[in-house]
Amino acid sequence: MSTTSPTASSARVPAIYLSHGAPPLADDPIWPGQLAAWAKDLPRPKAILMISAHWEDAPIALGATTTVPLVYDFGGFPQRYYEVTYPAPGAPELAAQVRKLLSGPGVSVQDVPDRGLDHGAYVPLVQMYPQADIPVLQMSMPSLDPRELLTIGQRLTELRDQGVLIVGSGFFTHNLRAMSPDNRVMSVMAEFDDWGRRALNSQDLDALLDFEHKAPAARAAHPRTEHFAPLFVTLGASLSELNTQQDIIDGFWLGLSKRSIQLG
Repeated sequence: MSTTSPTASSARVPAIYLSHGAPPLADDPIWPGQLAAWAKDLPRPKAILMISAHWEDAPIALGATTTVPLVYDFGGFPQRYYEVTYPAPGAPELAAQVRKLLSGPGVSVQDVPDRGLDHGAYVPLVQMYPQADIPVLQMSMPSLDPRELLTIGQRLTELRDQGVLIVGSGFFTHNLRAMSPDNRVMSVMAEFDDWGRRALNSQDLDALLDFEHKAPAARAAHPRTEHFAPLFVTLGASLSELNTQQDIIDGFWLGLSKRSIQLG
């Protein structure tokens, strides 16, 4: 990937937040097609920077820059889910750029060269870019503080001008006790989803940053906030373009909101 930044008008790609689902995503009759169609509509990225709900590590950590085995960070599923592969090329040049952008006084970036993509990264990518021919780098979240993650996203913004797709991968609501095989949606899940939709559409960044106190049923929708947290990296990377926000995927899967958005 070139280290020269083309003009934004010719090369800037959006930043996205997607609800990544679980390994059975591949069996859903609707969702794989939605992700595939979304990828088709996006400019083809030169590389992908993935921030997944399933990797928290401080200081900020960068995963493998060569192709290594995936991280099957789940249990109790049929064997075929552990046989999925996604041999995307590593992205060492992107890693060097991220390290440069995020390092500074009191801030360090560590390398975890044997850490492969976890299911928050590869499950959606299998559907979006099934050829696995785009370099992918995964980066950890050093905390779940929305403001810290927003700042990190801001410092990564210029990567979009180089054709890098920044992906925050989580789940718009995430409470495993609310999952329903027949897709019954609990009122608290619907309330949080509707609040989030309205906050995003009205560009109410202050409310989003303080979602734990301002959103209805926030604790029920997110007993732990790691699946909402990647949204703030996406928002930070597109802070001047909040008015471009689009709801690309909405609705519910097994009772959880699969709302996914694009900015830019």
